[in-house]
Amino acid sequence: GFLPLQGHVVRNWKVRWFVLLQDKLLYYKIEGGKKEPSPKGRILLDGCTITCPCLEYENRPLLIKLKTKTNTDYFLECCSREERDSWALDITGAIHAGHPVQVQELHRMKNSFKLLENISLHNIVERMYDSSTGIKLTPNLDQGNRYKETFTGSALVDWLISNSFAVSRFEAVTLASMLMDENFLRPVGVRSTEATRSSDPSEKFLDDSTALYMFAESSKKNTSSKEEVHFNISELSGTIVKQGFLVKQGHKRKNWKVRKFVLRADPAFLHYYDPTKEDNKPVGGFSLRGCLVSALEDNGVPAGVKGNVQGNLFKIITKNDIHYYIQASSKAERVQWIEAIKPLT
Repeated sequence: GFLPLQGHVVRNWKVRWFVLLQDKLLYYKIEGGKKEPSPKGRILLDGCTITCPCLEYENRPLLIKLKTKTNTDYFLECCSREERDSWALDITGAIHAGHPVQVQELHRMKNSFKLLENISLHNIVERMYDSSTGIKLTPNLDQGNRYKETFTGSALVDWLISNSFAVSRFEAVTLASMLMDENFLRPVGVRSTEATRSSDPSEKFLDDSTALYMFAESSKKNTSSKEEVHFNISELSGTIVKQGFLVKQGHKRKNWKVRKFVLRADPAFLHYYDPTKEDNKPVGGFSLRGCLVSALEDNGVPAGVKGNVQGNLFKIITKNDIHYYIQASSKAERVQWIEAIKPLT
């Protein structure tokens, strides 16, 4: 699948197509909408160590870090917590392929950790900011450092339960971990920061009165006009239904670029982001009301499509008759996207 990778010489981010083998992770460049035949590079997994989650980049909370036995660092970014954990599990399984007991333990851990469904994280954060009913922010000291606006792990768990976002402390800890992984919250101080390095997902957020957390910079409200507030609420606060990397044809130059697509409901919008950019702002998007979505046959290049594309194409036509041509990584993924979009049109 597609993952943004940080360069070694020039520390920028490029999206590459990754293929995981038993002993190595290959990555390919996409040119003209098609994967190049030879890999751009490879990461040897023998003696490799993996860090997940990796918190070295505040603006990129869903990173996996791989350190080879020659001490070369690779940073890979995922679209969602679920995708990151799935990649991390598979890569870890390849690293420990000769140790079946460790692989079994990894699968047991993954299966025991169930994510909550149909939760709007944006809605929770909006409620947390409420001046009268939101989470209470207080100054705290930790290891001689003074933090102005923080809350404790146990205070957030109490707040999530009292506001009916969770029915148990385990569910609340799971939800708080999701908020932290999606970069709405960040740990401050020694205890909470150390916990994020735990290999057990249920221990990354601490239900503890001495563990401190605060709102991440990217989630602070910084709106300058009513129009901007309306834009955020009307388009970007809906429940995320699906997200992932897809290849999109540009409207003007007709070139193909990998974009991170986020599908939201209530209201129904499809936004796309440039995963190589540091900010987390959409570079485009449109309402799905009145849209038509359909698969395109793989035998030949359809009219309106430029380049020698890989295949697995589908098309979205907006109610304003704007045509979007998009490639999925497989036929199965194309079907999943079409089935997710259709009910929202």
